[in-house]
Amino acid sequence: MKRRRILWAVPAVLGAYLLWIGFHLARFKPYRVEPAAGGQEIEGVYHVHSAFSDGRAGVESIAKAAARAGLQFIILTDHGNPNRPSLDSQGWKSGVLVLAGSELSVSRGHLVALDFRLPDRPFAQNAEDSMRSVRRLGGFTVIAHPFSKVRWNFGGPEDPAGIEIINGDTEVRRRVGKSLFWFPALLVSPRLALIKMLESPARNLAKWDELTSSRRVYGYFSADAHMLYGSLFNFLRLHLFLKQPLSSDFETARAQVFEALRSGKFYNAVDAAGQARGFRFWAAIRDRRIPMGRTLPPAESLTLEIRAPYNFLKEIRLMAGGRTLLSSSLSSVSYPVSSPGAYRVEVYLKGRTPLAEDIPWIVSNPIFVREERP
Repeated sequence: MKRRRILWAVPAVLGAYLLWIGFHLARFKPYRVEPAAGGQEIEGVYHVHSAFSDGRAGVESIAKAAARAGLQFIILTDHGNPNRPSLDSQGWKSGVLVLAGSELSVSRGHLVALDFRLPDRPFAQNAEDSMRSVRRLGGFTVIAHPFSKVRWNFGGPEDPAGIEIINGDTEVRRRVGKSLFWFPALLVSPRLALIKMLESPARNLAKWDELTSSRRVYGYFSADAHMLYGSLFNFLRLHLFLKQPLSSDFETARAQVFEALRSGKFYNAVDAAGQARGFRFWAAIRDRRIPMGRTLPPAESLTLEIRAPYNFLKEIRLMAGGRTLLSSSLSSVSYPVSSPGAYRVEVYLKGRTPLAEDIPWIVSNPIFVREERP
């Protein structure tokens, strides 16, 4: 009798599971938006590994996957000190701008170096020395996966230009049990499975807020792709604002992308949950318009302007120092500011979405209101 019950229970549980996951697959429809009018917004993915280090595909194959995903650029970050073959592979491939830096293993953790001239010798193992060397060579650095995998050891005189807020590879590895649970969805709808593996980036956001209280540091959503490139290219994206349309000349286009990253003129989005193009965040002083990433002194006439022109339910939060200063469901928000601070925006989806309520759909870079430091 007991064996018979078990034989009946197994297909019943399996059937219930398939119905449950089928329900989620059927109702998952990522939000879509029309292309924004005006501006020079491009989309790409940062932190990609190829066969030049521990990735599973060659650069040409990765570029084709990026083209199918509709990306304008990708940034390779193969491990090395630096990784010269990866750096040599940069160029236009399959209509996608392929850029490269190197992920360095240093004394405090993993550090991504970008836009640097090739050094005469390997970078130092000491984290601070490596950061200084990259800066001397015209580049900048981003702290990779600060609280996962090879964790970053905070506490020294770090001076990075950026820090990763969400790391795609970390999310998949950390929640491997849940990924098995969502395995059928991974085969049918990878976007849904990846969204379900996300956890709140609250700890990373708190550390970022701590860093921005005294210096200019920008936040990155990182794919950290080693495989499943097509899926990850539709998962976490950077949205950059350029002064001019992306050039067809490689060196010019390269300079355009790295200039936007250096100056924080970009926002991050979980594009798997919904297309985010069209978001805007800037400071206004009389007739001046100051973009994300900039530093400006406090002024009586200063307002922060947010545009989230989406026709679905969302919540805009204006943040400073880890505090929510404003919450709104409107598509256009103005907020007068007179106090110093690092002001940034988070946007949350509030309609039908598999994205958890504690995970921001969009995270902007800050506008720093304080006297510029030398």
